[in-house]
Amino acid sequence: MTASLKNNNQYENEDCSIQTYLEEGERRAMNLGNRGPIRFDNDGHLSAEIRNAYSDIGFYVFENVIEKEELNDLENDLHDILDNLPEKKGAELNKVGKPAIGVDCKAPTLFWSKPLGDPFGGTKLANGRHPVKMTEPVPAKGSPEETVYLILGSLQFSEALVRAYGHPELLRVAAAINGDDFVPFTEALFIKEPGIGASVAWHRDGTTHWDNPMFDEGIHGFNFMIQLYGCTSANGVWVVPGTHKYRTVDIKEMVTRSGSERIKEAVPMICKPGDVVMSNRQVVHGSFANTSPDWRVTINQGFHRRKSVLNVKGGGLHGAPAVYDEARVQKRSSIICKAIAARQQKFPNEKPYLYKPFEGKPEIFKWDKNSKADMHDYNLLDFSI
Repeated sequence: MTASLKNNNQYENEDCSIQTYLEEGERRAMNLGNRGPIRFDNDGHLSAEIRNAYSDIGFYVFENVIEKEELNDLENDLHDILDNLPEKKGAELNKVGKPAIGVDCKAPTLFWSKPLGDPFGGTKLANGRHPVKMTEPVPAKGSPEETVYLILGSLQFSEALVRAYGHPELLRVAAAINGDDFVPFTEALFIKEPGIGASVAWHRDGTTHWDNPMFDEGIHGFNFMIQLYGCTSANGVWVVPGTHKYRTVDIKEMVTRSGSERIKEAVPMICKPGDVVMSNRQVVHGSFANTSPDWRVTINQGFHRRKSVLNVKGGGLHGAPAVYDEARVQKRSSIICKAIAARQQKFPNEKPYLYKPFEGKPEIFKWDKNSKADMHDYNLLDFSI
């Protein structure tokens, strides 16, 4: 991160057992065989090696996906977003007295936590899917009372995020995993500020299809996780490999057996700037409070199979219960077309992705003043399954 955001303060050293846990987890993670560049076979299909590793483990690290120019654009927009957040929770103005972003949104947008807190663990929030409270370290004196750690509907606040959403290689991967008629889930920014960043208690995403007779390892979709500054064992997401394959998993038992919330089987996502993780939403995952000196900013882009969404009643953290009919699926999916058009304006020499559900409808692939205005509160139409 640039000097204006980088915090060089040193935090209190973690005890030896935590350091050992982080180091051992990182060693296991780097030996899983689930990392490398995006690769397609001669027939245009996603490499079988990648698909198999993703299926076995539940996540895959695509290396060097986002290039330096685009990372710079994303960072510049991140600065703008952070500068325009409400001065404090409940405020309508930013720190210089201008209207803050997110405060006029009807959809869930800004999520706050006390420094190094765990806002979901052990609560009934998000359908109670975070059953165990994470340790909440004591923040340094002078820390803010609360800070934004999660922003939903993030595309409405940044054109660079919109362009990244139209990345042709990532969309090709989405089609390979969820079919050519794949649809969106939601988009988000996770912000793990050093010495402040909140934890996310162990959980599995998904609320709708656990009892579905057609249940399989991909029925609740996946997330791309673009890493702006990279992530480490100290500030990154941890995953329990293979747990995406099961209908039921006892997270409390995992924690009890491990003797603490440091689940023994878990491994961290280790990434460099510009790497992108493809993570199954059903895998057990979580992250610890960020007591490290390093920022983590993760740009989430979620995708579903169309058949997991169409005419299904969804609900949860990302929206009120609703039946997702064809009209809603089409309207929400058209955001992908806007992103492709926005990206083409910025990168005219790049071959754009052809999104099959809107093939032959060039009028949908637009990025102009009206398109931008339509993005306000677009995530009211998210598919929360």
